[in-house]
Amino acid sequence: MQLGLIGLGRMGSGMTRRLMQGGHQLVVYDRSSQAVAAVAGDGAVGATSLEDLGQKLKPPRIFWLMIPAGPPVDDTIQRLSGVLSPGDVIVDGGNSNYKDSIRRAEALRSQQVEFLDTGVSGGIWGLKVGFNLMVGGNQAVFKQVEPIFKTLAPAEGYAYVGPSGAGHYAKMVHNGIEYSMLQSYAEGFEILKAAPFTFDLVQLARLWNHGSVIRSWLLELAQAAFERDPQLTHIKGYVEDSGEGRWTLEEALAHAVPAPALAMSLFMRYRSRQDDSFSAKVLAALRNEFGGHPVRTE
Repeated sequence: MQLGLIGLGRMGSGMTRRLMQGGHQLVVYDRSSQAVAAVAGDGAVGATSLEDLGQKLKPPRIFWLMIPAGPPVDDTIQRLSGVLSPGDVIVDGGNSNYKDSIRRAEALRSQQVEFLDTGVSGGIWGLKVGFNLMVGGNQAVFKQVEPIFKTLAPAEGYAYVGPSGAGHYAKMVHNGIEYSMLQSYAEGFEILKAAPFTFDLVQLARLWNHGSVIRSWLLELAQAAFERDPQLTHIKGYVEDSGEGRWTLEEALAHAVPAPALAMSLFMRYRSRQDDSFSAKVLAALRNEFGGHPVRTE
């Protein structure tokens, strides 16, 4: 199939190459001409603008967006409005809020343009092992685009999960689960590092990856990270969040679903960005006031 892919970051470029390896024709656009040139060198057709991208695709056209969530998606769809024709399909493979996806699908449907919200998991490893895809929208359109999904994903690694918004909702909860899993591993290895024994963290990560109940791909990645830098001395403990953990927690609150592990893992990410938490200062001051407990001064 022919596909227009917009956004050639770490995942977009990997998806482009995997699709070309599967025999698909890719026309690509990115604000960075260097990014376009990099994949064009591997066989993609480069476009200099969204208009140029549209002209190089044969109808009915498929435009796949791999760009940051929020205003950039709306801006790109707006810029495409002069290019789109009835029967065209837009696939949003970014981490958009599912409510935005429902809104965009309804707006595009009035122009007879279809919209699929597609949660994509796999990160930088997707090129090699495949991308996991959760697709929401019109099921008939899903079938139309299915050859693309089949090439991108490993065996049984893609599915139609429901109407517009369902794909990004599933990906949102997927990432909420990921937050809690990452936090559990992080806490466990910190306890090991603080223990009265000198543990070899590489050894333990490797050991647990063979038959233990906590073995996982994430633990394999932890093993790889410790092999490169056993004490993680070259990494600062500053952790961003891209929004999905917050949105998942908001959904838990809206539906009265207890999600304490997710909540604490999200708050720990906020804590990682503080060099010296003011709340910790207040706690230390109060302990000093009521119990005379010593405090450390700057």
